[in-house]
Amino acid sequence: MLRLLAAPFVALTLTTSAAQAQAFDTRATAAFVMDQTTGTVLLDKNADEPLPPASMSKLMTTYMAFEAIAEGRLSVDEELPVSQHCFEYTGSTMFLNVNDRVRVEDLLRGIIVLSGNDASCVIAEGLGGSETTFAQQMTVRAREMGMMNSTFANSNGWPAVGHRMSMRDIGILSNRLITDYPTFYPLFAEERFDYDGEHPANVRNRNPLLGLGIGADGLKTGHTEEAGYGLAGSAKQGDRRIIFVITGLDSAQARAEESQRIVNWAFRQFSQRDLAEADTMIAEAEVWMGEQPSVGLALAEDLSLLVPNTGASDIAAEAVFDAPIAAPITAGDRLGELVIRLDNLPETRLPLVAMSDVPEGGFNTRLRTAADVLVARIMADDTATTDAVAE
Repeated sequence: MLRLLAAPFVALTLTTSAAQAQAFDTRATAAFVMDQTTGTVLLDKNADEPLPPASMSKLMTTYMAFEAIAEGRLSVDEELPVSQHCFEYTGSTMFLNVNDRVRVEDLLRGIIVLSGNDASCVIAEGLGGSETTFAQQMTVRAREMGMMNSTFANSNGWPAVGHRMSMRDIGILSNRLITDYPTFYPLFAEERFDYDGEHPANVRNRNPLLGLGIGADGLKTGHTEEAGYGLAGSAKQGDRRIIFVITGLDSAQARAEESQRIVNWAFRQFSQRDLAEADTMIAEAEVWMGEQPSVGLALAEDLSLLVPNTGASDIAAEAVFDAPIAAPITAGDRLGELVIRLDNLPETRLPLVAMSDVPEGGFNTRLRTAADVLVARIMADDTATTDAVAE
């Protein structure tokens, strides 16, 4: 592939400068931070390692419940029974009793706000027949969603052999919850849920960021002795939203402090900037056997990029395409990529498309091209002969 550094064009288009992002040194054993608005990964620390997710795995149960409601397989007003198996769960619970029948809407709040192990189990049995079967369904659905490092043994994150999720997978799941089910997502910002008025010790959402005025509106805490303290969180400020997942902290206080640090860092260190408009020529490519000798390459969409706020360094942008490009060419054909690199951030690749049609050339074009090829070969042969005599 002919790699062309399109500096003359890119310099004119990308008129801003970028700073070097200050690396974030997290105390979490594993972490994943993403700017949801642009899809930029800001932090990846052991993000693909399958780890015990504790109650953060309840997000998968919640997603599948939302999905079932959207498909008409479950109703928010439907009442589900509480089995002996679900009743026997301890830890965080809704304090459900055997033979209770509980509205699905209450069960969802019990999972999201109260982190109810029993509530998760009831939903699982209602959808899968048994919690074991539902856990298998969770694993299959996770794979379909691109969560390749997630395997479920139960519905709620209770410690179990092989029950694992990676922080990136939880980030993927968090993003899907926000984007796929915006009607249900406000449940994650609810700070209190008093199910029956009889258990005041468990009525508050454990998310330490809610109510701090930093835009936090979800999603789920997690804690077991094996996993440590973790949080799948999201916050929105202005037009930007971030999603982050951390685990392995040694206390609830450390989890709260680290979560707030991440939110502040992600919003203060980076900003979204408009860098280039669609249909502005980024590069020009030679055309083979076309009515025109070249075609302009442009971005298909306006370019908005997340860039660091402090320091100063130019954005490195490179147009990459095969050349010459054979005619015919239709306006909008994808012909290459614009590769953008920023320090300490993953590279961004955006399609470059043809700005105009280039039909195949007629007889004169083919004759001219053949003559050009013949001249080029003669010149190459002369050069080779000269080199041989010189030796």
